[in-house]
Amino acid sequence: MDLQAVSAMHLAFLNPQGNFDPTDRGWTEHPDFGGQLVYVKELALALGQLGHRVDVVTRRMDDAAWPEFAAAQDGYAGHPNVRILRFPCGPAGFLRKEDLWPHLHEWVEGILAFYNDEGARPDATTGHYADGGLAAAMIQERAGLPFTFTGHSLGAQKMDKFVHSRDDFAGAVAQFYFDKRIAAERVAMARAGRIVTSTRQERIEQYGHRLYHGAVDPAEAARFAVVPPGVNLAVFGAGTRNDIEDAVAEKVEAMLRRDLPESRRHLPLVISSSRLDRKKNHLALVKAWAASRALRVSANLAIVVRGSSDPLRERDRAFSGEAREILHEIARVLDAEDLWPYVTAFDLNSQAALAACYRHLARHRRGVFCLTASYEPFGLAPLEAMAAGLPAVVTRNGGPSESLQDEHGAYGILVDPHDPHAIAAGLTRLTSDETAWLSMQQAGMQRIADQYTWTRTAQGYLRAIREIVENEDAAQPPYPIPTYFQNPDHDDIDPLWLAERYFSET
Repeated sequence: MDLQAVSAMHLAFLNPQGNFDPTDRGWTEHPDFGGQLVYVKELALALGQLGHRVDVVTRRMDDAAWPEFAAAQDGYAGHPNVRILRFPCGPAGFLRKEDLWPHLHEWVEGILAFYNDEGARPDATTGHYADGGLAAAMIQERAGLPFTFTGHSLGAQKMDKFVHSRDDFAGAVAQFYFDKRIAAERVAMARAGRIVTSTRQERIEQYGHRLYHGAVDPAEAARFAVVPPGVNLAVFGAGTRNDIEDAVAEKVEAMLRRDLPESRRHLPLVISSSRLDRKKNHLALVKAWAASRALRVSANLAIVVRGSSDPLRERDRAFSGEAREILHEIARVLDAEDLWPYVTAFDLNSQAALAACYRHLARHRRGVFCLTASYEPFGLAPLEAMAAGLPAVVTRNGGPSESLQDEHGAYGILVDPHDPHAIAAGLTRLTSDETAWLSMQQAGMQRIADQYTWTRTAQGYLRAIREIVENEDAAQPPYPIPTYFQNPDHDDIDPLWLAERYFSET
């Protein structure tokens, strides 16, 4: 089906805690404003460019610290098909996402009233994250609009991270409201016409968690649509050039002069760019240099993080908590194995800077991107690096096992993230052999062009949405929405139910 040729649709993307604005300010200002915002904005703009109308529906705030989110309506310059609509949701000021649950009924009321007054309801909605999914289900119940659900991340997996015993349960629920979040996710999963995932593994592993049994069966493939996100080629494309390109190249070279001996500065550079999180497994990557003389001979390592121009030496001043602990662990390995001459570390604080760095390394340093996360649900970062011209060596655990290989071949090198020798072998294959590097670079860039653009993502969403709009069989049987979400004074979500389910099957 030619999705540009069919009639235009009107869609609403529901994101109560998204806080979108034309300047994208929120993307770097608060932990709640993460990759979901990039995803929703790029998808909305791609759908708009295909001729469809998209309303990005979020929360309105009257807060001096966040003036960008005060207007009832907004938009993106040059994209007339995309609106940002903001509706009140609880107190006027900023609220973290965990505090929105008792106010979502007010938000839904405002959305329905707006569309009733406008006289043009959307053809369908898409609920993003647990709160958006719940809102989509509430709108479906009130107005009959079909919806798709994109979880982005699920509460069960976050709960696994914070709850290791019954002693942890009460505190975690008090902080993160897991009882409300899991209840909302179950409603969204059970009622959605389609659940959108980025990979098949996400469908099986995340939606198969015991906390979702009875709400959704991941074995029912027809309930799901696998639609990978795209790479913003206007930012990360190998042929793109931005206004900080030269400044970033100069900074990278200055960091190499600062940290690496002159005798090693000509070597290829492996770049690791991810937040300092234990699951990103930076330590195994550093240990690869200790494990392999061949890698020490063929390449240097650059660790890029936000927060300091010299993160390893300023770890106590510029970082705290888990991030500081990880940097200390890296420094101890560098000390013990005498690896300081092989490693540089610095900051790049925007997507534009990161993209410029990737292009510089691809053109002048025969660079390689590496991500050794213990598990990566999808793995957009390697695809962005590949689009900019860097071949990638990436964890085999999770989404990259689908995006970096298929029945036709390999588009990157997959490695066991817990084996420094395997990581070293993958990196050495590319950093010691220019022919292998060029072959993998071209394969990676072609893979992005063929499979991972936002236009393709938009087309995948359109297929899923048209199926549920045009096929009455796609509608799911009624699934009860807890009274709490309609009337917070009556809390019928019992945390004991969650505890019993969580621990009884562990």
